[in-house]
Amino acid sequence: MEERLQKVLSACGCGSRRECERFIVEGRVAVNGAVVTELGTRADPQRDRITLDGRPVQPPPLRYIALYKPRGVSSTRRDPHAKRTVMDLLPADLQHLYPVGRLDVPSEGLMLLTNDGDLANRLTHPRFGVPKVYRITVSGIVTNAEVELMRRGMELEDGPALPAGVVVDSRDLKEDRTRLEIVLTEGRKRLIRRMFEALGHETLRLKRMAIGPVTLRGLRPGQWRELTPEELAALGRPKRPRAPAGRGGRPVAPRRPSAGPPGRTKRR
Repeated sequence: MEERLQKVLSACGCGSRRECERFIVEGRVAVNGAVVTELGTRADPQRDRITLDGRPVQPPPLRYIALYKPRGVSSTRRDPHAKRTVMDLLPADLQHLYPVGRLDVPSEGLMLLTNDGDLANRLTHPRFGVPKVYRITVSGIVTNAEVELMRRGMELEDGPALPAGVVVDSRDLKEDRTRLEIVLTEGRKRLIRRMFEALGHETLRLKRMAIGPVTLRGLRPGQWRELTPEELAALGRPKRPRAPAGRGGRPVAPRRPSAGPPGRTKRR
């Protein structure tokens, strides 16, 4: 993942952002053997060879975190309008990670954070078709015709939405609301809420249960954990040991028996 060079240097422990800017201007930094003096230069610490005073700059190890974002927390690294962001839920040694995809502030559920830019692109780009599972509660009674429309792909103001896997869990006539499970393979802004708005339904609750093979299992709101070797293998990443205890890599989530898979969406 390409970033501004001074940011890369700072994340690698070379100094503060301002100090790293000075290193660049002074001609002390090189990328792939070429001295860089422009502050706008970008580099990928996982692919490019970066040196400071001739010594290689080592990027931090790749980390992969699953986090349960609570409602009311922003899913971005920084948000001047939010009281808290997902970064406030992580320890200091994980502050170099980036959220993969987003959940709007009123939504809750699974988020992945990593410094693996290739994996982040694979998880978010529609052409890779990584499924995301959501449980939704909306106002009103969603009809079978509306369900079929979402399954075929809806037309929205910013273009057609890809076909979604949709299963109705329950229709509550007394409370006038419908509970559904939806599987999406794209991540456009507020997509689920806008789909239901187009059908005349307000989204009352939205919870992301899974991203590909990674689920919320074992996590409570605000808790996080390292991805397991099996999850990393399913995502096409080599198996690696868990981070040792005492170095900020252990989850705070309690261990408890599995309640089964988070979704039971049926493709039709």
